[in-house]
Amino acid sequence: MSLEELYRYINWRPDPKDGRAKERFKGIEEFFESLHWLPRNGRVLDLCAGTGIAGAALAKATGAKLLTVLDARSDDLELAREWLKIAGINPKLRTVQGDAREVSKLVGEHDVAVLWGYTMPHFDPFDAVRLFANVALVLSDNGVFMVEDMDRIYWILYRAGYREFLVEGRRENYTIASMHEGYNFERGTFKRGYYILPGFKKIGDVDFHYWDIATQLAIGSVFFREYGVIRREEHGRKWVGNVLYFRKPKEKIAGEAVNGLLERS
Repeated sequence: MSLEELYRYINWRPDPKDGRAKERFKGIEEFFESLHWLPRNGRVLDLCAGTGIAGAALAKATGAKLLTVLDARSDDLELAREWLKIAGINPKLRTVQGDAREVSKLVGEHDVAVLWGYTMPHFDPFDAVRLFANVALVLSDNGVFMVEDMDRIYWILYRAGYREFLVEGRRENYTIASMHEGYNFERGTFKRGYYILPGFKKIGDVDFHYWDIATQLAIGSVFFREYGVIRREEHGRKWVGNVLYFRKPKEKIAGEAVNGLLERS
């Protein structure tokens, strides 16, 4: 099952017409405005962008001249224009359908890149190395990469406990539930099967890797000179989670990593 099909059922997309999504946009914008070390008047890249809510908020907060929104799903990308209208700004907008793990092949140089909305579980550890290396290659010398995420080892596997069966979302006429259907030891991924209730009709399955914060920082430290995390408790924004940041990419190391991965693929 493609993510596009899954999201069509679950409807996780932040719609610019939705009031709660607009509140979230404002919260993200205020968070970015509080980071005085972000590059100003530059080029913003929103990875796995969906409707582009985070990229548009970052573009407004930093006065960006270019916003590039990239996602494997094409349906939502044009909604970034609606977020720009809500923000009251008019940077150059570029929409790119493609794989974030190959971003260095798809876009030119940018100054700030974001991966927002707890997207990391879609990347296994090998994918993450490709992602971080590719992002490092497209950032300027003082570029910044930010990832919004949570520590799933602590909150899901320890505090809540892994659920064999989990209700993922409810709509007016149906419920979506997922079930554990396997584990890949070589990739470190859990397979979840997704079903529509009532009727228990399977719509497909998705592989997830449950990331902790420390491992992401460790991978990022290979490709960036500076790194850290701004915890939710520190910034206090309702609509923003933990934010990992990586600054000053190591272009040579990133290039060697990408070339090495291509040789082994």
